[in-house]
Amino acid sequence: MHGYQVIQELESSTDGRWRPSAGSVYPTLQLLEDEGLVTSEEVDGRRTYSLTDAGRQAAGDLPLQRRFGPDTDAGAETLDVRKLAMHLIAAAVQVKRMGSPEANRAAREILTDSRKKLYRLLAEDKDADGT
Repeated sequence: MHGYQVIQELESSTDGRWRPSAGSVYPTLQLLEDEGLVTSEEVDGRRTYSLTDAGRQAAGDLPLQRRFGPDTDAGAETLDVRKLAMHLIAAAVQVKRMGSPEANRAAREILTDSRKKLYRLLAEDKDADGT
């Protein structure tokens, strides 16, 4: 599919409850391509995306109700830190592209604070033997 078809499919799959913008779909497709879950190519002047074998496996591993449902605390626990970081990057890119100057300033503060908290967490982390 090309990006617009992805938007239409997501809207259809969620019974119209969610229609993502191009500004969120295309960066997400790029992230998925970077992770090797999709490939892209030019077809009739449009960039089209296809799932790789790894992408089909990842999609198949996700329970149907979680594919388009809200995140729950239990669901968030199943995501590893790297995937959560990729989601954070996608959100930051969206704010950068679409957000007001005030939103960009707030996003910088949030990201800076989050980075500091992660390093603080690492500094306080203890090995299994308590050291």
